[in-house]
Amino acid sequence: MARFAPRLMVLPTPGQAARELQRIKVDSVGISEMVPKMRTLCIGLSGVECRQANILKQEMLSLGGDAAVARGTVACSIVSTDCVLIGTAKQLARLCRKLKAQPFALPELGGELESLLARVDVVPASWHTSRRTLSLQRPLIMGILNVTPDSFSDGGRFSSPDRAAEIALQMEADGADIIDIGGESTRPGAAPVSSGEELDRIMPVIERLSGTLGCAISVDTWKSDVASAALTAGAEIINDISGFTFDAQMAAVAAASGAGVVLMHTRGKPESMQQDTAYHDLMADIVTGLRSSLAIAREAGVSDDCIAVDPGIGFGKGAAGNMEVIRRLAEFSGFGLPILVGPSRKSFIGTVLGRKDTDDRLFGTAATVALSVSHGASILRVHDVRAMRDVADMAHAVLHG
Repeated sequence: MARFAPRLMVLPTPGQAARELQRIKVDSVGISEMVPKMRTLCIGLSGVECRQANILKQEMLSLGGDAAVARGTVACSIVSTDCVLIGTAKQLARLCRKLKAQPFALPELGGELESLLARVDVVPASWHTSRRTLSLQRPLIMGILNVTPDSFSDGGRFSSPDRAAEIALQMEADGADIIDIGGESTRPGAAPVSSGEELDRIMPVIERLSGTLGCAISVDTWKSDVASAALTAGAEIINDISGFTFDAQMAAVAAASGAGVVLMHTRGKPESMQQDTAYHDLMADIVTGLRSSLAIAREAGVSDDCIAVDPGIGFGKGAAGNMEVIRRLAEFSGFGLPILVGPSRKSFIGTVLGRKDTDDRLFGTAATVALSVSHGASILRVHDVRAMRDVADMAHAVLHG
């Protein structure tokens, strides 16, 4: 794992920039001076030693940029500080070179910054699964097929294997690139089910669709034995809400099969994840969690070509947090990997719009899908495939012509 772990920050409005500087505990005079500068590139660092932060501040100022640090950093009256490097790509590239001659492990930071800057402008062109290469030249639509009695939106609707297969084929006709089949509800408060019960639900559906469905099949599970059986039956993507953290064998299964994988951020298991949705720094915590999941995947031998990341809308996050994730989604482009977003019909949409019935959240979902595409999402996990296919394609056309 990287020692300094710099991360891209996207703070498009003065208010958001000021709130971030307040969180760091920057002096109030410094905040008023720095906010206008933050329209350029911002790189976040956590837990920087004061002696390191002071050098970073001096070097960035000498280059025409700046570095935001907490009060007390100059006098070293605090142990450490979070830091935001503020500058153009050219200024930050020059900083990387200058850090090579500095003490206190700063040459290592220079190398990590260089790697991050090289990824920021990289837009992944494809996503590999065990059976094909999926082009990302337009957004991919992942249709949700829950064969569960208790999923938050469609629980019990598709519990018959024949009916579920019929719906999957309709989703494909409506424009789905992937069908994501789940046999265990991950709604807030949901109780876990055994691997045997999960397999009893999903295997008849996968077996009916394998060889019939033209688009890719994904299995929505965090259990390695369920994933292994599903892959053998015809699935080619593992969508793991835990980011390989609930089951120690999942990464090995993914690596051995060559499956595409979705590594999602969550905090806590579904039965308890909404009991605490407060974060000191939401975006930093998500990035840190995803970095940990990536480390597990890479150590097991999973290729980056097979990995997509998902910030986990609705998983251990409140309504305000979910909206912040979408607003700042471009920060996850720092991974250089496809970004998947799953906002479909979720409770934060109901909270904002006053829509208790999940079926009344179509237009709210459409807004989040369009914004997610505009902020860098490559894969959209949705219930309403036909409508969201149009929304994603239209947003993409406006952005790219």
